[in-house]
Amino acid sequence: MRFLVDECTGPAVADWLRNHNHEVFSVFEEARGMDDDDIIRKSHEENWILITNDKDFGDKVYRDGRLHRGVILLRLENERSQSKIQVLSRLLMICSDRLPNTFVVVTENQIRFAKR
Repeated sequence: MRFLVDECTGPAVADWLRNHNHEVFSVFEEARGMDDDDIIRKSHEENWILITNDKDFGDKVYRDGRLHRGVILLRLENERSQSKIQVLSRLLMICSDRLPNTFVVVTENQIRFAKR
């Protein structure tokens, strides 16, 4: 799969995804300081699933009607890299086929696919 990893999500997540044979664009490594509007535009135009901790992307999708190719919003109590990786590992094992073109909110205990 193709993932655009937001700067706030971090390089450890990007490295973990690469080590599991996913194609990754890491904002932290490749475009630090990139504007949120540019991130969502790039993810849509270049067919990346966005992984972020930034709930502003929910506003961009639902309030502003921004198009996307999939958004994974991590809403975690523990925002350490290892916690993000554990949650993403579970998500990819359980429902990777449902991720393209959907908005999913993931916590330590729940995976919720948002309705449009």
